[in-house]
Amino acid sequence: MTGVLTGFAIIAFVVLVGYLVSRFDVAGPNAQYVLNRLAFFVATPALLFHTLADANVHLLFSSLLLVAVLSAAAVVLVYLAVATLIFKRPVAQTVIGALASGYVNANNIGLPVAVYVLGAPSYVAPVLLFQLLIFAPVALTVLDLTTGARQSVRTILLQPLRNPMIIASAVGVVIAATGWHPPDAVMEPFHLIGGAAVPLVLMAFGMSLHGAVPLKAGSGRRDVILASALKVAVMPIIAWLLARFVFGFSGHDLFVIVILAALPTAQNVFNFASRYERGIVLARDAVLVSSVAAIPAMVIIAALLA
Repeated sequence: MTGVLTGFAIIAFVVLVGYLVSRFDVAGPNAQYVLNRLAFFVATPALLFHTLADANVHLLFSSLLLVAVLSAAAVVLVYLAVATLIFKRPVAQTVIGALASGYVNANNIGLPVAVYVLGAPSYVAPVLLFQLLIFAPVALTVLDLTTGARQSVRTILLQPLRNPMIIASAVGVVIAATGWHPPDAVMEPFHLIGGAAVPLVLMAFGMSLHGAVPLKAGSGRRDVILASALKVAVMPIIAWLLARFVFGFSGHDLFVIVILAALPTAQNVFNFASRYERGIVLARDAVLVSSVAAIPAMVIIAALLA
C-alpha cells in the first residue's frame, strides 16, 4: 500500500512544481506550450524507444496484454457510444475522451506501483506496448486527420509514419524482438533525453491547473465524469472478470492485472489534447479526477486481492 501512496506523492510534487512555476510566472506565458511540444516531439519518443528496446518480448506478448487490450477496448467503446450518440461531441473531442477512459498512466504512476506494489517494473511493459503501438497510433492518426485540412489518400496512409512517438515505439519493439542491444554509447543519449519526458509532461499539466476550476459548469462535466468513472471503476471490473473467468488467472497474477487496469488516466492524454488543441479541459480534468479517485480504488483492490 505504501507503494501506491509513494507513486502518487511523487507525481503530486512534480505537478505542484509546475503549478508554482505558472503561479509565479517563472518561465513566461508560453512555457506550457513549449514544454508540451518538447515532450511530444523529443522527450517522450526518446523514452518510449529506450523503454521498449529493453523490454522482455515474451512478457510483452503474454496473456496480460490480451486482457489489457480487451478491457481498454470495452470502456473505449462505451465512451464512444455515449459521446457520439448522446452527448453529440465532435470527433476530435470524442477521441480525447476515449483516451481518457482507457489510456492508463503506465509510466508516471504505473512504474512506481509496479516496483513498490507488484514487485517488478516489467509488469507494465505489455500495457505500454498496447498503448504505444495500437491505442496511441490509432488515436493520433484520427486526430491528425480530423484537425487538419483535407488530405489525399496517400497522406492518410503515411500519416502514422510522421508521428515521432509511433516511430520511436515501433523501432524500439523491433530492437527488442531481434534481441540485439545497441551499444551503451548509442542508447545513453535516448536515456538522458527520455528522462525529461515525465517531468516535462507533469509540470506542463501543473501549469494548466493554475487558474483552472475542475468540473466547472459549462466545461463538459458529463464527459469528465463519464471518462473518469470508466477508467477508475469500470475498467478494473472488466479486467477482473476477463482475467478470472475467461483466462483463469488467480492469486498474484490476477492482482497485477486488476491494479494495472485501475491506474488513472495518463498525463500523455493531456499532452495529446494540448498538441492538437482539442478537448484540453476534458483531458486535464479527467487526469486530475481519475488520479484522485484511483488512490481509494487501488486501496480497495489491494485489500481484496493482494
